[in-house]
Amino acid sequence: MKNKYVLLAVSTLVIVIIDQLTKHLIVSGFQYGESVDVISNIFNITYVRNPGAAFGIFRTMDSSIRDGFFLLMPPAAMTVIFFMLKSTHESEKIRKISLCAIFAGALGNYIDRIRFGYVVDFLDFHYHDKWVYPAFNVADISIVCGVSVLIILEILLMKQEWLEKKVA
Repeated sequence: MKNKYVLLAVSTLVIVIIDQLTKHLIVSGFQYGESVDVISNIFNITYVRNPGAAFGIFRTMDSSIRDGFFLLMPPAAMTVIFFMLKSTHESEKIRKISLCAIFAGALGNYIDRIRFGYVVDFLDFHYHDKWVYPAFNVADISIVCGVSVLIILEILLMKQEWLEKKVA
């Protein structure tokens, strides 16, 4: 039972350190808005400040509401994730890893909100000027991977339950 808490602590520590270190390199090495071309017309490192959520959602919302929301929501979400992790069975290894990834990513971005009032994003993918993906960071990758795997697990579980009902 304690293994899941060790997994949570270690994975959170590793992901948050990588996330915060990469953000520190951006904040200390780039001017706000500065961009370095890594793969021409495809990938840049760009210093972006995101006061909103994923993909800049809520960035235009009144800051007094938005800032309060983003100070309360991450701890609430991390609490829910912690209790979801607590309720996992020992055999649910992939589910545990996914929940840990989401928790760690949420904490990484929450640290930014506490420190700066916004999240530091810098991974900037685009195709010429025709397609632009919103900038993101290591914490975002952790959250998206964790959520994606959980969704896939749920779909597979639903399929398995459907097949079992069909056979019965």
